[in-house]
Amino acid sequence: MSSPKNEFIARVREVVGPRYVDTRTEELFGYSYDASFGCTKGTPVLPAVIVKPANKEEISKLMQLATAYRIPVVPRGAGSNNSGGTLPVDGCMVLETNRLNRILELDKRNLTVRVQPGVITGQLHRVVEAEGLFYPPDPASLDFCTIGGNLAECAGGPRGVKYGVTRDYVLQLEAVLADGTVIRTGTQTIKGVTGYDLTRLLVGSEGTLAIFTEALLRLIPLPQAHHTILAVYDDIRAAADSVGAIIAGGIVPACLEFMDRVLIKCVEEYAHIGLPTEAEAVLLLDLDGHPAAIADEALAVEKICRGLSVRDLHSAADEEQRQQLWAARRAAFPAIVRLRPNVLTEDVVVPRDKFADMVMQAQGIGEKYQLLVGMAGHAGDGNLHVEILTDENDEVEMARVQQAVLEILQTAVELNGTIAGEHGVGRLKAPYLGLEIKKEVMATMQAIKQALDPLGLLNPGKFI
Repeated sequence: MSSPKNEFIARVREVVGPRYVDTRTEELFGYSYDASFGCTKGTPVLPAVIVKPANKEEISKLMQLATAYRIPVVPRGAGSNNSGGTLPVDGCMVLETNRLNRILELDKRNLTVRVQPGVITGQLHRVVEAEGLFYPPDPASLDFCTIGGNLAECAGGPRGVKYGVTRDYVLQLEAVLADGTVIRTGTQTIKGVTGYDLTRLLVGSEGTLAIFTEALLRLIPLPQAHHTILAVYDDIRAAADSVGAIIAGGIVPACLEFMDRVLIKCVEEYAHIGLPTEAEAVLLLDLDGHPAAIADEALAVEKICRGLSVRDLHSAADEEQRQQLWAARRAAFPAIVRLRPNVLTEDVVVPRDKFADMVMQAQGIGEKYQLLVGMAGHAGDGNLHVEILTDENDEVEMARVQQAVLEILQTAVELNGTIAGEHGVGRLKAPYLGLEIKKEVMATMQAIKQALDPLGLLNPGKFI
C-alpha cells in the first residue's frame, strides 16, 4: 500500500515531469546545507524530495499539493545565503526556482526590467549595463546568487551607501502563496499608494510568505565615470571615524568599504595586489558620476582623510587597477576561510555615527573571548561584518564563540542598530530576534504569517 509521502511524490512527478523530481540520497544531501555556518553541525537533515518547476502554473499546483498533503516547502535559489535560510526540515519539499531564469523584458523608456527569480544577479548587471543602464544591488555572491534569493533576503552590497538595497528597486512582484494562489503586487509606476504595500512586505520575507515567480525591477542610468581611492591607516579608530566624516562632509560615495588588519593580510595573501599588510585598517571608496564632480569629491575626500591621520592615499591608475581593488574586496570571505576550519559571519548595522564604536567594541569582544576576529563591511551605511574564525569541533572554543556572538548582537542593538543587515535572519539569527523586536511587533509579524500561511508550510523554522 502506498504511503502518503510516496503518493505526494508521484503526484509531484505528474506536475513537473519525472526529470525534474529527485529523491536520490546523494542529491538530497546536496540540498541539506547552504552557505551558512553554525546551523548544520551533526547529522544533516535531508528533504524528502527536490522539485524544479518551470513556471508559476507548476509552482501553484505544487503548493496546492503541499497544502493537501501537509508537506513543508523550502524555496531555494543558489543556496548562497549566510543565515540558514534555505536549510530543509524533515520530510520537506525543496522547491528550486532556478529553471525560471529568463530576463523577460528590458524597457529603456520606462527604465525597468522584468525578470524571473532564477536569473543570476551578475548576468542581469551585464545585460542592463550593455544598454547603458544600471541595477545597483551588488551582493558579494553576484556571480552565482539569483534575483529570487536577493528578493527573499533583501540583499545589499557595497553600493548600498549611495543606491540602497534590493527593496528600493522592486516595483512589482508576482508570487505564489502557500495555498497556490498567484498574486501580483505593486505597480509598473514609480508612484503608487493604492492599498497596503505588499511588495515591501514580501521582499525580505525569506520565503516564509510566498514564492517569487517574477519581478519588475527599477533601473537607473549607468554612471558616466568612476574614481577609486584606497586610504591606509595605522589606527583602526581613525579609519572608522573617517567614514562618518566623509558622509558629514556632503560626499556620498557609491561604495565606502572598511577592512581591518586581519582581512587586509588575508586578502593580500589570496589576491597579491599590493595591499599594505602592516596597516591597521583601510578604506576603499568608489566615487561615481560626472567626471568633473568626481574630481572635486576626490579632493574633498583626501582633505578629510588627511585630517584624520590617514597614512597613505592611493587612487586607482586605470580601470584594470580599479577592478583589481574591488575584486580583492569581494575576495574577503574566500580569503579568510583559509585560516580556520570555520568562519561565522555576523552581519550587524549601526547608525553611521556609531560605526567607529561598533568596530572598537567588536574588536574588544574578540579579544575578551580570545578569538581570532576579522572585520570588513559596507562602512558607508554602517554595515559591519564581524568574521569569527573558529573550529566547530572545538566545543570549548565554540562556547566562547556563542558568548561573543551574543555580545556583538547586543552591542549593535544598544547602539541603535540592527542584528541583521543583509544576510537575513533564517535559522541562524531567529533565536536572537528578541534582542531587537518587541513582543507586540513580533505578535504582529506572527499574525501576518498566520494569515498568509495558516498551516505554516512555507520555510518553517526560519525568520519568526
